[in-house]
Amino acid sequence: QVQLAESGGGSVQAGGSLRLSCTASQDTFNRHCAMGWFRQTPGKEREGVAAVYLKTGATFYADSVKGRFTVSQDNTKNTLWLQMNTLKPDDGGMYYCAAKVACIPGNEWLRRGTSSLWGQGTQVTISS
Repeated sequence: QVQLAESGGGSVQAGGSLRLSCTASQDTFNRHCAMGWFRQTPGKEREGVAAVYLKTGATFYADSVKGRFTVSQDNTKNTLWLQMNTLKPDDGGMYYCAAKVACIPGNEWLRRGTSSLWGQGTQVTISS
C-alpha cells in the first residue's frame, strides 16, 4: 500500500514554475508530526528542501530555496504541496515526499533526513 504518493514533476525551463503534490492517508496526517520534501540527484547527497509541522503549520526551508519555494498543506485533502518558482538548473532532481512521526526542529530534520515514511519520488528536470 502506497502511503505517500507524489505527483507534479516534469520538465521546465529555468525561471519557470512547478507544483508538486504529495497525497497521504488521513491516518498518515494524524500520526505524523511533520511532512516535507527532499531531493536527490545522482552523485549528490539527499538534500532537505522544505518541511511543515502538520499541527501548527510552521514551515522550514533550505537556504537554497528560501523565497522561491513554498510548502503548504491541505488537511481536508490530506495533501502536501510544494510550489516551486524561479527554478534553477540546480533545483533538478528526484523529489521525495517524507513524513516524520517525531517532532524535532524542522531545520534539523531537513539536515538529517531521517524519516518514518518516504514516497516513490517525482522527477524534476530544469533546462537552462
